[in-house]
Amino acid sequence: MKDLFGLQSAKKEEVAVVEEPKVQQEEAAQETQPEQTVAAEPAQAGTRFSVGIDLGTTHCVLSYADLDRIDDDDFSPEVMAIPQLTSPGSVEDKQQLPSFLYQAHEAELAADSTSLPWTAKPEFLVGEIARNMGSKTPIRLVSSAKSWLCHAGVDCKAPILPAEAPEEVERVSPFQATTAYLQHLCDAWKSLHPNAPLAEQDVVITVPASFDPAARELTVEAARAVGLGQAILLEEPQAALYSWIEKSHGDWRNDAEVGDIILVIDVGGGTTDLSLIAVTQQDGNLELTRVAVGEHILLGGDNMDLALAYTVKAKLEQDGKRLEPWQIQALTHSCRDAKEKLFTNNELDTIPLVVASRGSSLIGGTLRSELTREEVNRVLVEGFLPKVSVSDKPVSRPRTGLRTAGLPYAQDAAITRHLAAFLSKQQGATDELDDINLPEHATFLHPSAVLFNGGVLKADALSERLMTVLNSWLSTEQAPDARLLAGADLDLAVARGAAYYGYVRKGKGVRIKGGTAASYYVGIESAMPAVPGMAPEIQALCIAPFGMEEGTEQELPDDEFGLVIGEPVRFRFFASNTRREDKVGTRLDYWTDEELDELDEIEITLPEEGRRPGEVVPVHLCAAVTEVGTLELQAVSQKDQGRWKIEFDVRAGE
Repeated sequence: MKDLFGLQSAKKEEVAVVEEPKVQQEEAAQETQPEQTVAAEPAQAGTRFSVGIDLGTTHCVLSYADLDRIDDDDFSPEVMAIPQLTSPGSVEDKQQLPSFLYQAHEAELAADSTSLPWTAKPEFLVGEIARNMGSKTPIRLVSSAKSWLCHAGVDCKAPILPAEAPEEVERVSPFQATTAYLQHLCDAWKSLHPNAPLAEQDVVITVPASFDPAARELTVEAARAVGLGQAILLEEPQAALYSWIEKSHGDWRNDAEVGDIILVIDVGGGTTDLSLIAVTQQDGNLELTRVAVGEHILLGGDNMDLALAYTVKAKLEQDGKRLEPWQIQALTHSCRDAKEKLFTNNELDTIPLVVASRGSSLIGGTLRSELTREEVNRVLVEGFLPKVSVSDKPVSRPRTGLRTAGLPYAQDAAITRHLAAFLSKQQGATDELDDINLPEHATFLHPSAVLFNGGVLKADALSERLMTVLNSWLSTEQAPDARLLAGADLDLAVARGAAYYGYVRKGKGVRIKGGTAASYYVGIESAMPAVPGMAPEIQALCIAPFGMEEGTEQELPDDEFGLVIGEPVRFRFFASNTRREDKVGTRLDYWTDEELDELDEIEITLPEEGRRPGEVVPVHLCAAVTEVGTLELQAVSQKDQGRWKIEFDVRAGE
C-alpha cells in the first residue's frame, strides 16, 4: 500500500479519493445568517410539523410543533409521549426513550410479551425495558452507543456492543444501536400521526458541538437508514439556547444584552460539552454568534455512577465481601437510581442497595449496602467539581501499553479543570467582535451569563458548585459575577430547541450564527528526496475555515494535485478550534499540540473504472459544508470538472 499520509506538495502530488456523482442540494438549506437578513425558506411539500430529535447518550426525546397553527408570538413545541415497553407485556407512554438496547436470552421473554402498538415483534428491545432488564443482567445491555459513535479507534459499523459480553451474547454495532433508537421514534411518530409521515416533515437532529466530521456523517447516515434523508444537524448547546429563547416568549432580550458572552455548560450522561455564544448587534438588532466549542470530553453522569459504585464496593470489601465485574456493572445502575432519588428528594438521607449474587437462594445470594447523601456529595461534588484555580489544567497521565477495550474516557474527572482549560484556551475567541471588550489583564475569556443543560445539572449541589467556582475565577480578575439564565428544562430543552430551530429556518424568531465549529486541514507531504531515518515533512493545508457556513463550498484552484487511480493511500486530517484567522488555502509549516488536533486517518482507493492502475489525474481540491451540516472534501478534475469525494465516514467496515 502506498504510505502517503496525506497529499504531496509537488506539481504531480498523489491523491487517492472515492468517486461519487455530483451531490444534489437538498431543498432545505441550513442558513447561518442573522435572522433579520434571512429570507424564509420554503417548506417541503406536505410539511406540517417542525420536529426536533435529541439523540442523547442516555435518553432520546422528540419534540414537535404544528406549523399550521403557530402564532408568531406564541411558539410552543410539544414533547411527544413515546410508547415503549417498560417490562414484559407492559407498554407505557414516557417523554423520554432511554438510549439502551437489551439483547435478551431466548428464554427470558414469552413470545407475546414484547408487542408494541405498531409491531408484534420488534427487532430490538430498546428504551425503558432495556434499561430495567439491563440493570439486572448488564452483560446483555448496550449503552452509550452515542459515545462509541465518535470513538475514532473502532469500526462503528462492527458488532462490538455490549463491549464486555461473553460470546453467547449477540452483539450489535454503535451505528445499529443508534439506528434502532431512531427507528423506534419514527415508528412511535407514525402510530400517533399516521397522516403526517415523518419523512415529509422538517426534522432536526441534535449532535454534540464537539462531534467530528465522521461522527456527524454517521448520524446523518443513521437518519437516512430510517427514511429521514431530509433531516439536518444542529449542535446541542445551540439547541439548548434556542429552547431558552423560545420559552422566554420574547423576553430573552431583557436577560441578554450587547457584549454578553453566554457560556453553555452541557453535562449529560456520557459527555461534557462546552460552547460560548456572544451577544452582538447589527442595525440596532441583537444577534447571537457561536464563537467557540470545546473538545469532545467523555465525562458525565456515567462516570459519576461508576464512582459511586466503587465507593459502595469499597465498603463491601471492608466487610470481607468481594464483587465480581458483572456485579459492579449492576451496582453502577443501582447507584444511578439512588443518586437521582437523593438529588430530587431532600427528605432522603440514605438509599438501601441490594446487589444480586449467583448464590443458590434469592435471599442468601444477595449483598446489601447503602448509599448516603454525604457520600454522594463528597464523591460527586468534591470529586467532579473541585474548587480549582482557572490556571489549572486537566491532569494527563501516560497510558499503559495494554488496555481493555472501551471508550476513551477523560483521564481527569474534574469538570472544573476542563472548564478552566477551555476558557483559558478561548481567551481570544471574541477578538474580532467589536461589541465584546475583554480587559487587557484577562487570562481567560470572561462569561457574563451561564446556561445549563443536561440531566446531571438538575442536582442543585452540582449546579451551585459550578457557579461558585466560575464566579471565584471572575472575582480574581475583578470581573462581575456571571448570572445564571434560569428557566431551562434540562431534560427536554435540546429537543424543544431543535423543533424551534425548524421554525427559525422559516425566517421566524432569532437565529444563532454558527457554521463549522472548527477549522479543518488536510496533511500535505513534502516531495523531498529520501533521507534515512527522517520522515517527509508535513504541512497542514486549510480546507475549511472556522465558521464556514452550511450550504457553501470553497475551492483551492491554485493548488494542483495528482489523483492516483487504483492504489490505496492514506490521508491525515487535522482540526483546530482556536485558529480563526486561517483562510482556505493557508498552509501551516509548524503548529503546537494546543493549536491542531489530529483526526482519525482515512485510507481509500479510487476505482480504476476504465483507467490504468497508477494513472494520475490532475485535480484541485474543493471543501463543502453541506446543508445537512456535514463536511465534504472533493477533488475536482482540471480537465472535465468531474468530482470525487473523500469520505469522512471512515469507521464503517467494508
